[in-house]
Amino acid sequence: MLMRMYLRWAERRGYEAKIVDFQPGDEAGIKGTTITFSGDYAYGYLSCEAGVHRLVRISPYDANKRRHTSFAAVIVYPEIEDDIDIEIREEDLKIDTYRASGAGGQHVNKTSSAVRLTHIPSGIIVACQNERSQHKNKAVAMKILKARLFALELKAKERKMEDLVGDKKGIAWGSQIRSYVLQPYRLVKDHRTGLEVGDVDSVLDGGIDRFVNELLKTRSVQQ
Repeated sequence: MLMRMYLRWAERRGYEAKIVDFQPGDEAGIKGTTITFSGDYAYGYLSCEAGVHRLVRISPYDANKRRHTSFAAVIVYPEIEDDIDIEIREEDLKIDTYRASGAGGQHVNKTSSAVRLTHIPSGIIVACQNERSQHKNKAVAMKILKARLFALELKAKERKMEDLVGDKKGIAWGSQIRSYVLQPYRLVKDHRTGLEVGDVDSVLDGGIDRFVNELLKTRSVQQ
């Protein structure tokens, strides 16, 4: 549901969205997916979506039609330009190839073209299976890995600053940011700004700009 929401949001804005990795859930749904978004200020807007998203609904997978609460984490990284110096030593990298799962893109074939990179020092794992060739998948995966290592470095610097001046906002990474309630009532609430929207369907159809804009306003006031 979240993946569709962000893809519809990108379509509304005229952004290019590309699924580069897709891992189906063990029984249903999605275990994890990686999507790249290209367009003016794409990272600035989507950075507002980073955090834990909570869904409350009658589960379609429960024969007894009971209400379930589930959570999904959204992580947002900026795309790193090739000229930014992020050193990745060959001996620190483990490269695995495998056959694509089939849901990650329209060019999936039967060869072991999918690539999984494991950066041993950090433990970061990145996969790409959308491109036709192993070489292209590796190039995309390397770009994503650089972005994640760059974000990790920025996070370390932020923690150092917090040690010096304290975390004034009190918002920890991974905190629950938004709830989508479909049962017993219908409401989407952003816990950071307090904004509530009753038209759940429009939000899940990509209408998240009102939440993004409200958060950006809040951040500008706090700064």
